[in-house]
Formats: sequence, structure tokens, C-alpha cells
Amino acid sequence: MDVALELADEYLFDSIYAKLVPAHTSVNGTALDDLVATSAWARDYDLRICLTIMCLVTVGGWFFYLSAATFSYFVLFDHEYMNHPKFLKNQVRLEIDCAVKAVPGFASLTVPWFWGEVKGYSLLYEGLPTSVLGWAYMVATVPLFLLFTDCGIYWIHRYLHHPLLYKRLHKPHHKWIVPTPFASHAFHPLDGYAQSVPYHLFVYLFPMQKWLYIGMFIFVNIWTVMIHDGNFVSRSTIINTSAHHAVHHLYFNFNYGQYFTFWDRLGGSHREPTEEQYNDELRNSKKTWAQQAQDAESIEGEVLGNKKKIN
Repeated sequence: MDVALELADEYLFDSIYAKLVPAHTSVNGTALDDLVATSAWARDYDLRICLTIMCLVTVGGWFFYLSAATFSYFVLFDHEYMNHPKFLKNQVRLEIDCAVKAVPGFASLTVPWFWGEVKGYSLLYEGLPTSVLGWAYMVATVPLFLLFTDCGIYWIHRYLHHPLLYKRLHKPHHKWIVPTPFASHAFHPLDGYAQSVPYHLFVYLFPMQKWLYIGMFIFVNIWTVMIHDGNFVSRSTIINTSAHHAVHHLYFNFNYGQYFTFWDRLGGSHREPTEEQYNDELRNSKKTWAQQAQDAESIEGEVLGNKKKIN
């Protein structure tokens, strides 16, 4: 984030802040802002840093979400699935609207984490290792990051399914029982933020090379889109694939993990995808869809504490 801030200030925000909060120092009776456009808020002023970070994360979030989800939607997503009875009218537009409105909320809540990184309070480091042990540790931080964040997200996600939290925070994301890639970031802002906390927390607990961290941060956002792409190719029993996450959206109380099935297996919440997901003919069968719709309504009723009677 420090590099992004420096570039953003150089090419954009220096001039913006000079206009919004101009300096009024004078030199020999001539206003300094008449000579050189400067701001009363220096680059290291905390409020300026926080506002700039919020702008960068918001605009960057919109750009990344819309570009990645659009690519996935048109290239990978099975559009036949949009005929499912639980697919909502104008759902794609609703997903995009929900996500676009939520991103500024995500951004504002994550500002303290990024501010801490810029100020040097995290354990991010620059440069490359100079020893074999250093290289070994740097490489090891990749699986460590995935394992740590997978554990954190599993438990946060699982508790978001508690009726009290589900009704208030997580239900908007489960509005998309048959999600498209545009549902990937269509959360309540507090829900999306809660599930992002392990990503930020990691670099305050474990040293990590900053460019590697940026790479992992990009990867996890791509992964979030991928598990909503409806492209059920992989039959892995270890990786939490898009098929596993489709089961989660349909049946609610299963497959809370982000990358792996380990925590779901340990916590008794694992449900292996079946031919309902993997077999094209069965997956797009109206009979299958009808049963899924009935089961989804029944299970959500149980989650909300008002079990519905299905005829």
C-alpha cells in the first residue's frame, strides 16, 4: 500500500489535496500557493493517508471485482444455470448493485489495517532473503498464509450462520442461492469485512515479504470469484472448489471453508458434491432443480428458526 500511496500522491492526490486543503504559508509577502500548489496536509498526515487509502481501495475494489467477475461470467459460468427456479429475476443486476454498494463499506473498515502497514506496524518486509533459510521461510509463508486464513474464515463464516448473525449480516449473500461470479463480493459490508480479517491479521503476526503478500491478496480475490463461477470441473476432495461452494449456497449448513475441506471435515460440516454438480445433464435437470429449490427453502427456514412447511 505504501507504493500505491506514493504513486497516487505523485500523479493525482498531491494536486487534489492542494486544491481542497491549500497551504497558506507566505514567502516575502507572496502566498506560497500562488507559487507552488501545495497542501496543508502533508503526505504523512494520518487523516490524508486514511482518506487516500479509502479512495484507492474503493476504486481498486470496483475495478478488480467488475473485471474479474465479468471475465468469469462470460468465459466460465454455465448460463444454463440461470434457468434454475431459485435464480432471481434480474439477479445479475442485483448482485452487481449489492457488491458495488458494499465495496466502499469494505474499504472504510479495512483502512486501519492498511494504515498500520503504511506506518510500519505490520511485519511486512521489503527485499529478498540472503540465505537459504530465509528463502525457505519466504516460500513457506505461502502455505502458511493459506492455512491460517482458511482456518480463520471457516470459523468466522460458520458463526455468521448462527441465526442471530445470519439474519442481520450473512443473509444478503445467501440471497443468491444459485450465484453467478458477480455474487462473489455481493455481501453486507460487515460480513465481507469480517471474512477478510484473517488476511490482514496474518501480516501482523507473521513476517511476510510485501510483494508476495500483494500477490496473495490478489489471489484470494480471484479465488473468491472462482468459487462462484459455476464451473464444476475439479472433483478434488481436498480443495474447496466451486462445486463445494455451490453446495454451500444451496444447502447453507455445509462447506464453510475457503480453500480446503479440512476444517469442514473436522467440524462435521463437510458435504461432498455429487453428480448434481458434476453431471451436466443431471445438473440442468428440472427435476433436480425442483428438489434443490425445495431443500434450500426448508434448510433456510431452519437456519432462520421458522422452518417452512414444504408441500
